Amino acid sequence: MMLSINPSTGEEIGRYPHHTDTEMGGALDAARAAQASWRLQSPEDRTALLRALAALLRSRKQGLARLITLEMGKPITEAEAEIEKCAHTCDVYADQAPAWLGAVPVSAAIRDSAITFEPLGTVLAVMPWNYPFWQVFRFLAPALAAGNAGIVKHAVNVPQCAIAIEELVRNAGCPEGLFRCLRIDPPAVSKIIADDRIAAVTVTGSTRVGALIAEQAGRAIKKQVLELGGSDPFIVLGDADLEKAATAAVKARFTNVGQSCVNAKRFIVVEAVADRFVELFVAKASALHSGNPLDRAVAIGPLARADLRDALHRQVERTVAAGGKLLLGGTVPQGPGFFYPPTIVDHVSPDMAGFCEETFGPFAAIVRVADEEDALRLANQTEYGLAASLWTADAEHGRRLAARIDAGAVFVNAVVASDPLLPFGGTKRSGYGRELANFGMYEFVNIKTLCVEPA
Repeated sequence: MMLSINPSTGEEIGRYPHHTDTEMGGALDAARAAQASWRLQSPEDRTALLRALAALLRSRKQGLARLITLEMGKPITEAEAEIEKCAHTCDVYADQAPAWLGAVPVSAAIRDSAITFEPLGTVLAVMPWNYPFWQVFRFLAPALAAGNAGIVKHAVNVPQCAIAIEELVRNAGCPEGLFRCLRIDPPAVSKIIADDRIAAVTVTGSTRVGALIAEQAGRAIKKQVLELGGSDPFIVLGDADLEKAATAAVKARFTNVGQSCVNAKRFIVVEAVADRFVELFVAKASALHSGNPLDRAVAIGPLARADLRDALHRQVERTVAAGGKLLLGGTVPQGPGFFYPPTIVDHVSPDMAGFCEETFGPFAAIVRVADEEDALRLANQTEYGLAASLWTADAEHGRRLAARIDAGAVFVNAVVASDPLLPFGGTKRSGYGRELANFGMYEFVNIKTLCVEPA
Protein backbone atom coordinates (compact mmCIF):
# COMPACT_ATOMS: atom_id res chain seq x y z
CA MET A 1 0.00 0.00 0.00
CA MET A 2 1.04 3.59 -0.59
CA LEU A 3 0.43 5.78 2.45
CA SER A 4 -0.53 9.42 2.36
CA ILE A 5 0.74 11.13 5.53
CA ASN A 6 -0.02 14.69 6.63
CA PRO A 7 3.46 16.13 7.40
CA SER A 8 1.96 18.72 9.74
CA THR A 9 0.58 16.08 12.09
CA GLY A 10 2.26 12.81 11.13
CA GLU A 11 -1.20 11.27 10.77
CA GLU A 12 -2.24 8.93 7.97
CA ILE A 13 -4.83 10.49 5.67
CA GLY A 14 -5.15 7.73 3.09
CA ARG A 15 -3.74 4.47 1.73
CA TYR A 16 -3.82 3.23 -1.83
CA PRO A 17 -3.00 -0.18 -3.35
CA HIS A 18 -0.17 -0.59 -5.80
CA HIS A 19 -1.00 -1.34 -9.40
CA THR A 20 -0.38 -4.96 -10.30
CA ASP A 21 1.85 -6.20 -13.11
CA THR A 22 -1.30 -6.93 -15.09
CA GLU A 23 -2.56 -3.38 -14.58
CA MET A 24 0.84 -1.98 -15.59
CA GLY A 25 0.81 -4.06 -18.75
CA GLY A 26 -2.69 -2.90 -19.56
CA ALA A 27 -1.66 0.73 -19.08
CA LEU A 28 1.29 0.32 -21.46
CA ASP A 29 -0.91 -1.35 -24.08
CA ALA A 30 -3.51 1.41 -23.78
CA ALA A 31 -0.86 4.13 -24.05
CA ARG A 32 0.60 2.61 -27.20
CA ALA A 33 -2.83 2.27 -28.81
CA ALA A 34 -3.86 5.82 -27.89
CA GLN A 35 -0.57 7.33 -29.04
CA ALA A 36 -0.86 5.69 -32.46
CA SER A 37 -3.87 7.92 -33.16
CA TRP A 38 -2.76 10.94 -31.12
CA ARG A 39 0.45 11.37 -33.09
CA LEU A 40 -1.57 11.80 -36.30
CA GLN A 41 -3.46 14.80 -34.99
CA SER A 42 -2.15 18.26 -35.76
CA PRO A 43 -0.27 20.17 -33.03
CA GLU A 44 -3.15 22.66 -33.00
CA ASP A 45 -5.63 19.89 -32.24
CA ARG A 46 -3.37 18.32 -29.61
CA THR A 47 -2.82 21.60 -27.79
CA ALA A 48 -6.57 22.08 -27.40
CA LEU A 49 -6.17 19.57 -24.56
CA LEU A 50 -3.67 21.89 -22.87
CA ARG A 51 -6.04 24.84 -23.06
CA ALA A 52 -8.74 22.75 -21.43
CA LEU A 53 -6.29 21.66 -18.75
CA ALA A 54 -5.30 25.25 -18.00
CA ALA A 55 -8.94 26.19 -17.50
CA LEU A 56 -9.60 23.21 -15.22
CA LEU A 57 -6.51 23.89 -13.13
CA ARG A 58 -7.62 27.45 -12.51
CA SER A 59 -11.22 26.51 -11.74
CA ARG A 60 -10.09 23.90 -9.19
CA LYS A 61 -7.07 25.76 -7.83
CA GLN A 62 -8.23 26.08 -4.23
CA GLY A 63 -9.00 22.39 -3.78
CA LEU A 64 -5.87 21.22 -5.58
CA ALA A 65 -3.65 23.57 -3.58
CA ARG A 66 -5.17 22.32 -0.34
CA LEU A 67 -4.43 18.75 -1.42
CA ILE A 68 -0.77 19.63 -2.03
CA THR A 69 -0.50 21.25 1.39
CA LEU A 70 -2.14 18.34 3.21
CA GLU A 71 -0.07 15.70 1.46
CA MET A 72 3.44 17.22 1.34
CA GLY A 73 3.28 20.27 3.60
CA LYS A 74 3.84 23.16 1.21
CA PRO A 75 2.49 26.50 2.53
CA ILE A 76 -0.92 27.09 0.99
CA THR A 77 0.02 30.31 -0.81
CA GLU A 78 2.92 28.52 -2.51
CA ALA A 79 0.66 25.58 -3.37
CA GLU A 80 -1.78 27.96 -5.08
CA ALA A 81 1.12 29.49 -7.01
CA GLU A 82 2.19 25.99 -8.09
CA ILE A 83 -1.23 25.27 -9.59
CA GLU A 84 -1.22 28.62 -11.40
CA LYS A 85 2.24 27.86 -12.79
CA CYS A 86 0.95 24.55 -14.17
CA ALA A 87 -1.89 26.38 -15.91
CA HIS A 88 0.51 28.98 -17.30
CA THR A 89 2.77 26.25 -18.65
CA CYS A 90 -0.18 24.65 -20.44
CA ASP A 91 -1.01 28.04 -21.93
CA VAL A 92 2.57 28.59 -23.13
CA TYR A 93 2.80 25.22 -24.87
CA ALA A 94 -0.66 25.65 -26.37
CA ASP A 95 0.51 28.95 -27.83
CA GLN A 96 4.01 27.94 -28.90
CA ALA A 97 4.03 24.21 -29.68
CA PRO A 98 2.55 24.42 -33.21
CA ALA A 99 5.35 26.75 -34.31
CA TRP A 100 8.05 24.83 -32.45
CA LEU A 101 6.93 21.57 -34.09
CA GLY A 102 6.66 22.98 -37.60
CA ALA A 103 9.00 21.64 -40.29
CA VAL A 104 12.14 23.74 -40.79
CA PRO A 105 13.17 24.12 -44.47
CA VAL A 106 16.91 23.84 -45.12
CA SER A 107 18.89 24.99 -48.16
CA ALA A 108 20.93 21.83 -48.63
CA ALA A 109 22.42 20.05 -51.63
CA ILE A 110 19.14 18.24 -52.12
CA ARG A 111 16.62 20.84 -53.21
CA ASP A 112 13.64 19.88 -51.05
CA SER A 113 15.13 19.36 -47.58
CA ALA A 114 13.63 19.95 -44.15
CA ILE A 115 13.94 19.09 -40.49
CA THR A 116 10.79 17.59 -39.01
CA PHE A 117 9.79 16.74 -35.44
CA GLU A 118 7.94 13.52 -34.72
CA PRO A 119 6.92 11.98 -31.38
CA LEU A 120 8.94 9.16 -29.84
CA GLY A 121 6.02 7.11 -28.50
CA THR A 122 5.28 6.55 -24.81
CA VAL A 123 7.51 8.41 -22.36
CA LEU A 124 7.96 7.27 -18.77
CA ALA A 125 8.30 10.11 -16.24
CA VAL A 126 9.65 9.37 -12.75
CA MET A 127 8.54 12.34 -10.69
CA PRO A 128 9.36 13.72 -7.21
CA TRP A 129 7.16 14.90 -4.35
CA ASN A 130 8.46 18.44 -3.77
CA TYR A 131 6.38 20.05 -6.55
CA PRO A 132 3.84 17.26 -7.02
CA PHE A 133 1.81 19.03 -9.74
CA TRP A 134 4.36 21.33 -11.40
CA GLN A 135 6.94 18.61 -11.98
CA VAL A 136 4.37 16.46 -13.74
CA PHE A 137 2.90 19.28 -15.82
CA ARG A 138 6.26 20.52 -17.05
CA PHE A 139 6.69 17.02 -18.51
CA LEU A 140 3.08 16.46 -19.52
CA ALA A 141 2.55 19.67 -21.50
CA PRO A 142 5.47 19.35 -23.96
CA ALA A 143 5.31 15.56 -24.21
CA LEU A 144 1.62 15.39 -25.08
CA ALA A 145 1.76 18.45 -27.32
CA ALA A 146 4.52 16.76 -29.31
CA GLY A 147 2.31 13.71 -29.89
CA ASN A 148 3.59 11.33 -27.22
CA ALA A 149 1.77 9.32 -24.58
CA GLY A 150 2.80 9.68 -20.94
CA ILE A 151 3.17 7.24 -18.07
CA VAL A 152 4.00 8.80 -14.69
CA LYS A 153 5.55 6.98 -11.76
CA HIS A 154 4.94 9.54 -9.02
CA ALA A 155 6.61 9.69 -5.61
CA VAL A 156 5.27 7.21 -3.08
CA ASN A 157 4.27 9.88 -0.55
CA VAL A 158 1.94 11.87 -2.86
CA PRO A 159 -0.54 9.26 -4.17
CA GLN A 160 -3.53 11.59 -3.80
CA CYS A 161 -1.83 14.23 -5.95
CA ALA A 162 -1.13 11.60 -8.61
CA ILE A 163 -4.77 10.51 -8.61
CA ALA A 164 -5.94 14.13 -8.87
CA ILE A 165 -3.63 14.82 -11.81
CA GLU A 166 -4.88 11.80 -13.71
CA GLU A 167 -8.48 12.85 -13.07
CA LEU A 168 -7.74 16.38 -14.31
CA VAL A 169 -6.23 15.12 -17.54
CA ARG A 170 -9.15 12.77 -18.12
CA ASN A 171 -11.73 15.49 -17.38
CA ALA A 172 -9.98 17.82 -19.84
CA GLY A 173 -10.79 15.39 -22.65
CA CYS A 174 -7.57 13.38 -22.96
CA PRO A 175 -8.00 10.25 -25.10
CA GLU A 176 -8.44 7.12 -23.01
CA GLY A 177 -5.09 5.58 -22.09
CA LEU A 178 -2.90 8.39 -23.40
CA PHE A 179 -1.85 9.50 -19.93
CA ARG A 180 -1.67 7.43 -16.73
CA CYS A 181 -0.20 7.72 -13.25
CA LEU A 182 0.90 4.32 -11.96
CA ARG A 183 1.29 3.52 -8.27
CA ILE A 184 4.39 1.35 -8.26
CA ASP A 185 7.44 0.96 -6.05
CA PRO A 186 10.94 1.78 -7.36
CA PRO A 187 11.85 -1.88 -8.19
CA ALA A 188 8.99 -2.00 -10.71
CA VAL A 189 10.43 0.98 -12.61
CA SER A 190 13.20 -1.13 -14.13
CA LYS A 191 10.59 -3.46 -15.64
CA ILE A 192 8.80 -0.57 -17.31
CA ILE A 193 12.04 0.96 -18.61
CA ALA A 194 13.02 -2.33 -20.21
CA ASP A 195 9.60 -2.78 -21.80
CA ASP A 196 9.53 -2.27 -25.58
CA ARG A 197 6.38 -0.18 -25.24
CA ILE A 198 8.40 2.60 -23.54
CA ALA A 199 10.41 4.85 -25.85
CA ALA A 200 12.14 7.24 -23.45
CA VAL A 201 12.55 8.12 -19.79
CA THR A 202 12.65 11.41 -17.91
CA VAL A 203 13.41 11.67 -14.21
CA THR A 204 13.54 14.42 -11.64
CA GLY A 205 15.09 13.32 -8.37
CA SER A 206 18.30 12.64 -6.53
CA THR A 207 21.59 12.02 -8.28
CA ARG A 208 21.63 8.49 -6.88
CA VAL A 209 18.24 7.66 -8.36
CA GLY A 210 19.11 9.38 -11.64
CA ALA A 211 22.27 7.33 -12.03
CA LEU A 212 20.35 4.11 -11.45
CA ILE A 213 17.64 4.98 -13.97
CA ALA A 214 20.22 6.16 -16.51
CA GLU A 215 21.97 2.81 -16.20
CA GLN A 216 18.72 0.94 -16.78
CA ALA A 217 17.67 3.14 -19.70
CA GLY A 218 21.13 3.00 -21.22
CA ARG A 219 21.06 -0.77 -21.13
CA ALA A 220 17.80 -0.60 -23.11
CA ILE A 221 19.22 2.09 -25.47
CA LYS A 222 16.49 4.56 -24.55
CA LYS A 223 16.64 8.34 -24.44
CA GLN A 224 16.92 9.89 -20.96
CA VAL A 225 16.47 13.34 -19.50
CA LEU A 226 17.90 13.68 -16.00
CA GLU A 227 17.11 16.64 -13.74
CA LEU A 228 18.92 15.77 -10.54
CA GLY A 229 20.37 17.31 -7.39
CA GLY A 230 21.89 20.71 -6.84
CA SER A 231 23.99 22.69 -4.39
CA ASP A 232 23.36 26.10 -5.88
CA PRO A 233 25.65 28.97 -4.90
CA PHE A 234 24.27 32.41 -4.02
CA ILE A 235 27.24 34.72 -4.59
CA VAL A 236 27.32 38.16 -2.98
CA LEU A 237 30.08 40.45 -4.24
CA GLY A 238 31.45 43.46 -2.40
CA ASP A 239 29.44 45.99 -4.41
CA ALA A 240 26.07 44.25 -4.10
CA ASP A 241 22.95 45.94 -2.74
CA LEU A 242 22.95 44.04 0.57
CA GLU A 243 19.38 44.85 1.55
CA LYS A 244 18.09 43.55 -1.76
CA ALA A 245 20.42 40.54 -1.71
CA ALA A 246 19.47 39.53 1.84
CA THR A 247 15.75 39.82 1.06
CA ALA A 248 16.25 37.64 -2.01
CA ALA A 249 18.39 35.19 -0.02
CA VAL A 250 15.46 34.40 2.27
CA LYS A 251 13.26 33.58 -0.71
CA ALA A 252 16.06 31.68 -2.45
CA ARG A 253 16.74 29.41 0.52
CA PHE A 254 13.41 29.02 2.31
CA THR A 255 10.81 28.80 -0.48
CA ASN A 256 9.07 25.41 -0.32
CA VAL A 257 10.74 25.02 3.11
CA GLY A 258 14.05 24.66 1.29
CA GLN A 259 12.93 21.53 -0.55
CA SER A 260 13.86 22.38 -4.13
CA CYS A 261 16.77 21.43 -6.33
CA VAL A 262 17.21 25.12 -7.24
CA ASN A 263 16.97 26.54 -3.75
CA ALA A 264 20.18 28.42 -2.97
CA LYS A 265 22.19 26.31 -0.54
CA ARG A 266 25.67 27.83 -0.28
CA PHE A 267 25.78 31.59 0.37
CA ILE A 268 29.24 32.65 -0.77
CA VAL A 269 29.88 36.18 0.46
CA VAL A 270 32.89 38.45 0.02
CA GLU A 271 34.39 39.05 3.47
CA ALA A 272 34.25 42.84 3.23
CA VAL A 273 30.43 42.79 3.33
CA ALA A 274 29.84 39.45 5.02
CA ASP A 275 29.05 40.76 8.52
CA ARG A 276 26.38 43.12 7.25
CA PHE A 277 24.86 40.59 4.83
CA VAL A 278 24.70 37.93 7.53
CA GLU A 279 23.11 40.38 9.98
CA LEU A 280 20.39 41.23 7.46
CA PHE A 281 19.89 37.62 6.38
CA VAL A 282 19.48 36.35 9.94
CA ALA A 283 17.06 39.14 10.84
CA LYS A 284 14.87 38.52 7.80
CA ALA A 285 14.91 34.73 8.22
CA SER A 286 14.01 35.12 11.90
CA ALA A 287 10.84 36.93 10.86
CA LEU A 288 9.49 33.96 8.89
CA HIS A 289 6.35 32.56 10.47
CA SER A 290 6.35 28.78 11.03
CA GLY A 291 3.31 26.65 11.68
CA ASN A 292 0.24 25.11 10.05
CA PRO A 293 0.84 25.48 6.29
CA LEU A 294 -2.89 25.98 5.70
CA ASP A 295 -2.54 29.30 7.55
CA ARG A 296 -1.96 31.94 4.88
CA ALA A 297 0.47 33.83 7.15
CA VAL A 298 2.79 30.81 7.44
CA ALA A 299 5.96 30.76 5.32
CA ILE A 300 7.61 27.69 6.88
CA GLY A 301 5.59 24.51 7.06
CA PRO A 302 6.85 21.01 7.81
CA LEU A 303 9.28 19.00 5.75
CA ALA A 304 7.57 16.36 3.67
CA ARG A 305 8.72 13.33 5.66
CA ALA A 306 10.25 12.53 9.04
CA ASP A 307 13.32 10.88 7.50
CA LEU A 308 14.05 14.01 5.47
CA ARG A 309 13.94 16.18 8.57
CA ASP A 310 16.19 13.79 10.47
CA ALA A 311 18.73 13.67 7.63
CA LEU A 312 18.82 17.47 7.42
CA HIS A 313 19.31 17.81 11.17
CA ARG A 314 22.26 15.43 11.03
CA GLN A 315 23.82 17.60 8.31
CA VAL A 316 23.41 20.67 10.50
CA GLU A 317 24.92 18.90 13.50
CA ARG A 318 27.89 17.64 11.49
CA THR A 319 28.49 21.10 10.02
CA VAL A 320 28.48 22.72 13.47
CA ALA A 321 30.64 19.96 14.96
CA ALA A 322 33.20 20.61 12.21
CA GLY A 323 33.48 24.28 13.14
CA GLY A 324 30.47 26.07 11.63
CA LYS A 325 28.88 28.77 13.79
CA LEU A 326 25.16 28.25 14.37
CA LEU A 327 23.36 31.60 14.15
CA LEU A 328 19.73 30.56 13.84
CA GLY A 329 17.62 27.44 14.33
CA GLY A 330 19.31 24.07 14.32
CA THR A 331 17.01 22.28 16.77
CA VAL A 332 14.19 19.81 16.20
CA PRO A 333 11.01 21.32 17.67
CA GLN A 334 8.82 19.40 20.07
CA GLY A 335 5.35 18.33 19.04
CA PRO A 336 3.69 16.55 16.13
CA GLY A 337 4.67 16.89 12.49
CA PHE A 338 7.98 17.08 10.66
CA PHE A 339 8.84 20.70 11.34
CA TYR A 340 12.34 22.20 11.26
CA PRO A 341 13.13 25.89 11.81
CA PRO A 342 14.96 28.20 9.41
CA THR A 343 18.61 27.47 10.15
CA ILE A 344 21.71 29.50 9.29
CA VAL A 345 25.30 28.40 9.93
CA ASP A 346 28.16 30.83 9.36
CA HIS A 347 31.87 30.21 8.65
CA VAL A 348 31.19 27.05 6.65
CA SER A 349 34.18 25.65 4.76
CA PRO A 350 34.41 23.24 1.80
CA ASP A 351 35.12 20.22 4.01
CA MET A 352 31.84 20.56 5.92
CA ALA A 353 28.56 18.79 5.18
CA GLY A 354 26.76 22.10 4.64
CA PHE A 355 29.07 22.85 1.72
CA CYS A 356 29.86 19.55 0.05
CA GLU A 357 26.47 17.79 0.36
CA GLU A 358 23.10 18.70 -1.07
CA THR A 359 20.95 20.02 1.78
CA PHE A 360 17.24 19.61 1.11
CA GLY A 361 15.52 21.77 3.67
CA PRO A 362 15.66 25.13 5.49
CA PHE A 363 19.43 25.15 6.15
CA ALA A 364 21.60 27.97 4.78
CA ALA A 365 25.40 27.68 4.83
CA ILE A 366 27.40 30.95 4.86
CA VAL A 367 30.81 30.74 3.21
CA ARG A 368 33.11 33.75 3.54
CA VAL A 369 35.64 34.47 0.78
CA ALA A 370 38.37 37.04 0.18
CA ASP A 371 37.28 38.27 -3.26
CA GLU A 372 35.30 37.44 -6.36
CA GLU A 373 37.97 35.08 -7.70
CA ASP A 374 37.72 33.04 -4.52
CA ALA A 375 33.92 33.20 -4.78
CA LEU A 376 33.91 31.78 -8.31
CA ARG A 377 36.39 29.06 -7.36
CA LEU A 378 34.24 27.87 -4.46
CA ALA A 379 31.01 28.23 -6.43
CA ASN A 380 32.39 25.70 -8.91
CA GLN A 381 33.88 23.47 -6.19
CA THR A 382 30.94 21.07 -6.19
CA GLU A 383 29.89 17.94 -8.02
CA TYR A 384 26.65 19.69 -8.97
CA GLY A 385 25.93 22.27 -11.64
CA LEU A 386 22.25 23.12 -11.71
CA ALA A 387 21.96 26.89 -11.21
CA ALA A 388 23.52 29.89 -9.50
CA SER A 389 22.61 33.39 -8.37
CA LEU A 390 25.12 36.25 -8.40
CA TRP A 391 24.69 39.71 -6.86
CA THR A 392 26.62 42.79 -7.96
CA ALA A 393 25.97 46.47 -8.67
CA ASP A 394 27.59 46.05 -12.10
CA ALA A 395 25.16 43.95 -14.13
CA GLU A 396 27.49 43.75 -17.14
CA HIS A 397 30.32 42.55 -14.94
CA GLY A 398 27.89 39.98 -13.55
CA ARG A 399 27.11 38.84 -17.09
CA ARG A 400 30.81 38.27 -17.74
CA LEU A 401 31.29 36.38 -14.48
CA ALA A 402 28.28 34.18 -15.25
CA ALA A 403 30.21 32.65 -18.14
CA ARG A 404 32.72 31.30 -15.60
CA ILE A 405 30.15 29.54 -13.41
CA ASP A 406 29.53 25.84 -14.12
CA ALA A 407 25.74 25.71 -14.15
CA GLY A 408 22.75 25.22 -16.41
CA ALA A 409 21.46 28.66 -15.44
CA VAL A 410 22.87 31.79 -13.83
CA PHE A 411 20.63 34.59 -12.53
CA VAL A 412 22.33 37.94 -11.97
CA ASN A 413 20.65 40.05 -9.27
CA ALA A 414 17.68 37.68 -9.21
CA VAL A 415 16.55 34.50 -7.51
CA VAL A 416 16.84 31.34 -9.61
CA ALA A 417 13.45 30.32 -10.99
CA SER A 418 12.01 28.21 -13.79
CA ASP A 419 9.88 29.56 -16.62
CA PRO A 420 8.17 27.54 -19.39
CA LEU A 421 9.82 29.79 -22.01
CA LEU A 422 13.35 29.10 -20.70
CA PRO A 423 15.19 25.76 -20.86
CA PHE A 424 15.85 24.17 -17.48
CA GLY A 425 18.51 21.64 -16.57
CA GLY A 426 22.03 21.20 -15.27
CA THR A 427 25.52 19.99 -15.89
CA LYS A 428 27.95 17.72 -14.03
CA ARG A 429 26.10 15.47 -11.55
CA SER A 430 22.99 17.64 -11.76
CA GLY A 431 22.12 15.70 -14.90
CA TYR A 432 21.72 16.24 -18.62
CA GLY A 433 19.06 17.13 -21.12
CA ARG A 434 16.63 20.00 -20.73
CA GLU A 435 13.05 20.55 -19.66
CA LEU A 436 10.77 23.42 -20.69
CA ALA A 437 10.85 25.77 -23.70
CA ASN A 438 11.31 24.34 -27.20
CA PHE A 439 14.48 22.55 -26.07
CA GLY A 440 12.50 20.56 -23.51
CA MET A 441 9.93 19.60 -26.13
CA TYR A 442 12.66 18.45 -28.52
CA GLU A 443 13.88 15.95 -25.91
CA PHE A 444 10.68 13.99 -26.61
CA VAL A 445 10.79 13.98 -30.40
CA ASN A 446 12.63 12.27 -33.21
CA ILE A 447 14.39 15.08 -35.07
CA LYS A 448 14.07 13.72 -38.57
CA THR A 449 15.82 14.85 -41.74
CA LEU A 450 13.50 14.76 -44.75
CA CYS A 451 14.97 15.12 -48.24
CA VAL A 452 12.89 14.71 -51.40
CA GLU A 453 14.39 14.65 -54.90
CA PRO A 454 12.07 15.30 -57.83
CA ALA A 455 10.79 12.12 -59.47
